[in-house]
Amino acid sequence: MNRYPRDMYGYGAVPPAAQWPQDAKIAVQIVLNYEEGGENNVLHGDAASEAFLSEIVGAAAWPGQRHWNMESIYEYGARAGFWRLHRLLSDLPVTVYGVATALARNPAQVHAMKSAGWEIASHGLKWVEYKDAPEDQERADMLEAIRLHTEVVGEPPRGWYTGRCSENTVRLAAETGQFAYVADTYADDLPYWIEFGRDEQLIVPYTLDANDMRFATPQGFNSGTQFFDYLKASFDALYREGGRMMSIGLHCRLIGRPGRAEALREFIEYAQSHDGVWFATREQIAEHWAKTNPNVRFERPSQMAQARFVELYGSIFEHSPWIAERAHALELGAAHDTAVGLHNALARVFRSATEEERLGVLLAHPDLAGKLAAAKRLTAESTAEQAGAGLDALTDDERAGFVAMNTQYMEKFGFPFIIAVRDHTKASIMAAFAQRIAHDRPTEFTNACKQVERIAEFRLMDLLP
Repeated sequence: MNRYPRDMYGYGAVPPAAQWPQDAKIAVQIVLNYEEGGENNVLHGDAASEAFLSEIVGAAAWPGQRHWNMESIYEYGARAGFWRLHRLLSDLPVTVYGVATALARNPAQVHAMKSAGWEIASHGLKWVEYKDAPEDQERADMLEAIRLHTEVVGEPPRGWYTGRCSENTVRLAAETGQFAYVADTYADDLPYWIEFGRDEQLIVPYTLDANDMRFATPQGFNSGTQFFDYLKASFDALYREGGRMMSIGLHCRLIGRPGRAEALREFIEYAQSHDGVWFATREQIAEHWAKTNPNVRFERPSQMAQARFVELYGSIFEHSPWIAERAHALELGAAHDTAVGLHNALARVFRSATEEERLGVLLAHPDLAGKLAAAKRLTAESTAEQAGAGLDALTDDERAGFVAMNTQYMEKFGFPFIIAVRDHTKASIMAAFAQRIAHDRPTEFTNACKQVERIAEFRLMDLLP
């Protein structure tokens, strides 16, 4: 099957109700990335020094060598930055993304994290890149990270974030069955579920924009004031929308510098000045979401075999299963597992069909309140639709009027009068007929095709989200 693996739809226009505790308008989630001692370093068995997220502009890895300046920047994060942030944040719920080898090399900081009641999630075994890593190697490193984390922290991690991940990372994390959430996506303002066969994994998405890493990237933050302004604007937008989550990403060696830490202090005070703000760990958010918005599995059109797909959707366009057969061969994905998405796929086939094929679809539609309706020989969909507009309870005069209308229309255009009756009443249907009977055939053929598509849309809305 030609299937697109990305989900470009998400929650669509109307996200689910977050129902945050105490009717909070926003959940604010602070992440402290603890990577110091887990970065690339020949002392750690790596081929080269670290080159990512530091004060050194245009830093490059030094193959086979220690990079003294780079090492000392990371050491600042452990020796000074962490403790400044610990003093600032110790009374707030914080999630630490802890690189397992970094945690092992920093026992005092781990003790302080635990004493503050912070959640310590796993940030992988080492702070290294996995984009080119073989799947077996990444899986092995993930399991070793869990083992070492449990040994150092005293309990296994309930959250996972690799960061420098591969296309396999989220699936591999889900396969462990270990995590209440995985954070290796940036795709939403709310948690969401991903299914991998029988496995399902809650995603609590992270952020790269409300993140101090932009102090160390091109077109990033040049001052603490810029960081504060961006956090404030993000908070204001999400607070106004309501029912959203705001993630804030921090690094000890970046925001831990005094000229930047004050911006973080100012933002926390600003957020705390508002009512309805829930500061929470990511694990708390995951537990809440799993309870209030559990995963709901349904039979997804994009994952169906053709026979099942045609069985369910072959009658969406009246007596024209060929449309479903051709639609199944299109590039379908998660975006087509909704009424709007699948309707688009089916309509594409209908629109690209020959005029003769489209005429066949028009001719497959029954007359409104015609002989087939009287004989109860309509499809189940058509029966329900006509009944919804009261066309199953006509007076003798009304029925005669519809028969005359159908006959006149058919004689002029060569196909039955088609209208999406759910958009209408008996009176507006008659008014539409009076207007459309005056059209020329090309115009009315186009109108009839649009009505066929509208009918199909309504039918899919009865079946899919």
